[in-house]
Amino acid sequence: MKRATLARLPWAILAAAAYFPSAAAALSPAPACQTSEGYSASFDGRRTFTLRPGDLEAIKAALPNDAGIAEAYRDLIARADKALMSKPASVMDKRSIPVSGDRHDYVSLARYWWPNPADPKAPYVRRDGDTNPDIESNRFDRSALSRMAREADTLALAYYYSGERKYADGAARVIRTWFLDPTTRMNPNMNFAQAVPGVSNGRPEGVLDGASFIAVIDAAGLIAPSGALTPSETAALEGWFGRYVDWMLKSPNGQAEGKASNNHGLWYDAQVARFALFARRPEIARKIALAFPKGRIAQQVDTSGALPKELMRTRSFHYSLYALSAAYTVADSAACLGIDLYRAEEKGRSLRKATDYVAAYSGRAADWPYREQGWPADNLDELLVRAESAWGPGTYPRAVSGDLLLRYRIP
Repeated sequence: MKRATLARLPWAILAAAAYFPSAAAALSPAPACQTSEGYSASFDGRRTFTLRPGDLEAIKAALPNDAGIAEAYRDLIARADKALMSKPASVMDKRSIPVSGDRHDYVSLARYWWPNPADPKAPYVRRDGDTNPDIESNRFDRSALSRMAREADTLALAYYYSGERKYADGAARVIRTWFLDPTTRMNPNMNFAQAVPGVSNGRPEGVLDGASFIAVIDAAGLIAPSGALTPSETAALEGWFGRYVDWMLKSPNGQAEGKASNNHGLWYDAQVARFALFARRPEIARKIALAFPKGRIAQQVDTSGALPKELMRTRSFHYSLYALSAAYTVADSAACLGIDLYRAEEKGRSLRKATDYVAAYSGRAADWPYREQGWPADNLDELLVRAESAWGPGTYPRAVSGDLLLRYRIP
């Protein structure tokens, strides 16, 4: 499908009503995320936190007459049909045994660590930006986790747009297998995530692997009207995430990750806040949100809008976007608590300024003054589409295609 570049648009009053909370409140109230209930009150019981009823309902209404959306929908259904034919992923599928001896424990390999070429028996060595393909092998759980989250999300969206119960049943089966079935479920910890042979059986950085669970929460909410997950199963899923939040807050690896001063710390906050909301423990999410301006924005964004810790990486632009994606996720969770982090400013630093900084390089990869192995244009476009929900349509030029057309209303 041809990608349509959308230039800066005038901020007409109707567009403001659709995208700016203050204007929307004055004209036609937009659906609001309400603490741990998410958008359920305005979304027919669908308890989502990322996917917004105003966006998805408008997209669904436009589907019969919009060629771009229709093409994205056909691709979605093809992927959903393929997922229905697959055995649901489980931590029990890996070929290795965790050092705990419990196959229900999640295990993954650190992305940028490799065997020592000088001595294969020596501890692994780090090669930043150079992914060890073994991380996706069936020795570990990383690939299975990614597939689980991707299929839950795909099947839930397919159910919403098609109305066909089989997709809701498929999403429920995926979620049930990973989180609820006693024979296949994952223990709620990341004790052995991002291990480095010869160095560590599991590191704080492994907490990052759990970011994929954020999409699963919305998938569970999106299929709620179908009843494919029973009330008791939904309560059990909330309980799983409640225990996982406890692990993140109390375990040595979780606590160490929370102290990280780069994208890892941001993704820690993004996970804890969202999982706590889902587990009906909003006080934890509120604490994260209130601390965010001083604890994260002021510490990780400089006065120019750059994120210095990410600029040190071999994939500096990628990690700048990755860090901002986490910050946006925190801001979305904070909005459910009535806290506006998108407009928060601390010592001249803000998410808007950080977004301006990366947006300035849209279509200007050659001008980026730091190291970058592969220009992530699609990631930038996705971030700038998300930015419209905070700062209005046309705030930044960007291109929109594919799956984004099924998630965000594009004026």
